[in-house]
Amino acid sequence: MALGAQKLKSRINSIKSTKKITSAMELIANVKLKKQRQKMENNREYAKILKTTVNQIVKRNSNSENVFLKEKEINKKITFVFSSDMGLCGGYNANMIRLANQVIKKEDPMIVIGKKQLSILKSDGFNIINDEISSDNITFSKIKELVNSAIDMYLNNEISGIQALYTEFVNTVTFEPRLETLLPCLEKGEIDENIMVEFEPNEDEILNNLIPMMVQNVMYSILIQSKTSEQASRRLAMENASDNAEELSESLTLKYNQARQAAITQEITEIVGGADAL
Repeated sequence: MALGAQKLKSRINSIKSTKKITSAMELIANVKLKKQRQKMENNREYAKILKTTVNQIVKRNSNSENVFLKEKEINKKITFVFSSDMGLCGGYNANMIRLANQVIKKEDPMIVIGKKQLSILKSDGFNIINDEISSDNITFSKIKELVNSAIDMYLNNEISGIQALYTEFVNTVTFEPRLETLLPCLEKGEIDENIMVEFEPNEDEILNNLIPMMVQNVMYSILIQSKTSEQASRRLAMENASDNAEELSESLTLKYNQARQAAITQEITEIVGGADAL
């Protein structure tokens, strides 16, 4: 009985030590989440305005033959996949891989931002065309470079479109994997008839400059949103782990106290039994 109590005590101490770690990681993730969320909100509005501007021009020129507006005959898209550099963030990475296996053709080119899932996607047979890239340290300049390479592939008819697979941040407890098409720019939204628009020098030249800029900035906005979702997912995972550790610790403490009480009762019984024998 004493040996069982010792094992329970050792396990309780181990769980309490683990809880200290998960609680610390929860605090760190919460601080990072606040910073990332503010950064996301600041950037998202700019990206939204760019997308709205492009959509307004596209809707007003639905018959345009601009190369960025037409779907190509080939069906081969390049996908930017955003994952984390580290684990312990709940289903953040697993949910994206699940969606990737459902909606992306494995022979199509893929660019993976984030170290954690690179080897898994490779082992799943996806055609990853980049070396390892850290999602924690990547800059706008690098995103711009990668997007420009993809746009060159699009203009050279090597691919039919550019899309991004990422985790959309809904709120601090809800984040959903999503696949978004960035090229070609299809008609979206309604025209505001109250706004008079004149194009100078012409619509095509504006779109040729504006659309690549829009794709670059929206892709960077997607990166920031993905990192916000990652920190929110990690905070939630560590909070759940800490709560589970507390519940398990309480349950084991109860068992430990019961085992300890049973051992004491047995010792008393043996002493009383020995005294009666005398």
